[in-house]
Amino acid sequence: MPQPTPPTGNQTSGNQTSAEETSTGEAPKTERARSVVSRGPLRGLPIEVAVLSVVAFFVAAGFGIVAPAIPVFARSFGVSRTAAAAVVSAFAFMRLVSALGCGRLVNRIGERLVLGVGIAIVAVSSALAGLAVNYPQLLTLRAVGGVGSAMFTVSASSLLLGITTSEQRGRAMGAFSGGFLLGGVAGPGIGGLVTGWSLRAPFFLYAATLAAAGAVGLARLPRRVRHGDAKDKPRPVLTLGQAFRMPAFRAAAGANLADSWAALGVRAAIVPLLVVEVLHRSPIWTGVALTVFTLGNLVTLTVGSRIADRRGRRPVLLIGCLGSAAGTALLIFPASLVLLLVSMAVFGAGSGLLDVAPGAMLGDVAGGRGGTVVAGYQMAGDVGSLVGPLAAGALADSAGFGPAFAVTAAVLVAAAVLALRAPETLVRTPA
Repeated sequence: MPQPTPPTGNQTSGNQTSAEETSTGEAPKTERARSVVSRGPLRGLPIEVAVLSVVAFFVAAGFGIVAPAIPVFARSFGVSRTAAAAVVSAFAFMRLVSALGCGRLVNRIGERLVLGVGIAIVAVSSALAGLAVNYPQLLTLRAVGGVGSAMFTVSASSLLLGITTSEQRGRAMGAFSGGFLLGGVAGPGIGGLVTGWSLRAPFFLYAATLAAAGAVGLARLPRRVRHGDAKDKPRPVLTLGQAFRMPAFRAAAGANLADSWAALGVRAAIVPLLVVEVLHRSPIWTGVALTVFTLGNLVTLTVGSRIADRRGRRPVLLIGCLGSAAGTALLIFPASLVLLLVSMAVFGAGSGLLDVAPGAMLGDVAGGRGGTVVAGYQMAGDVGSLVGPLAAGALADSAGFGPAFAVTAAVLVAAAVLALRAPETLVRTPA
């Protein structure tokens, strides 16, 4: 990988002309060649997009490795199932409550440093969690790790959106999300094997993957993103209040909340129960269903990222919300194995589009103008992650699986309404 040069918010690729070239009349060809990917699916994108995608892969793979061990390790201290689940919730809760503070930190000291420190916090807390001798230690260390996770996510997203132009953000978000997705697929299998050998080993392996990811990030990423699209006309930092008054931001945040609600509230929390309790099938079929979801996600992730950069964010956002809603709504009908697999394919395809369009729209609104706006967007997703499983589970207990799926579909339709009311944010460069 060639050595990158720190790009700015106005960096372009292909035949576009940067502000620096216009003022000097001479294009810095050597620097341009060194600053973008020259071949492959990321061709023309800043090198930093590739770096962040690799970092995302290792972070997601590490989390997938440790995830199967967390509740089992917690139970080894003699606590209840609820207490074991609280270890997972503590991580998510601290991500949520610390996100805005992380955004302000990004504004003050820059994305790269916050990213590196955040990964370091998760790595150290994970290694110490592997050494925990009682339940309170494990709970506290996982909560601390949630703060580090928020620092990483906010800073990485802010950096990604700040170094790319409007016409690049769909592909950039697709690459970044793809890194997380592939890491999430690779990690659990390894984690299951390692957990079978030792309940503590996954925490140390997670810390090692995070250390590698943090080292790559600190070495290959710029210290911070220059705010604005022109060197001589910097734009002020965008506040969260200003962002929420923009229909495009509300649409992006709403879609992120709805997608997280559906992915965790239905895919992760309810589908496994449906397979065992209603279809009376082996848990193996849960794995098959989730694999079908992932395949649908991968297909539309690639296609959707290109469409979002060529046709716009709004249609991709709308189709993603309605597609996910349709996939979820199929499960309202009398359950069958065939219907489940079809539902997961449609649901996964819609969710893949929602891994691209909302983030690209957020980048168009915020660019490199503020970590707090990115933090607000992340918080919307975290709210969906926390509320979705609880709401779907409560509805499944009190009213049955059908209402749980129906409410989740309604949340996705509400996000589609916000998308309909939002303007198109893609800015095309004149030919």
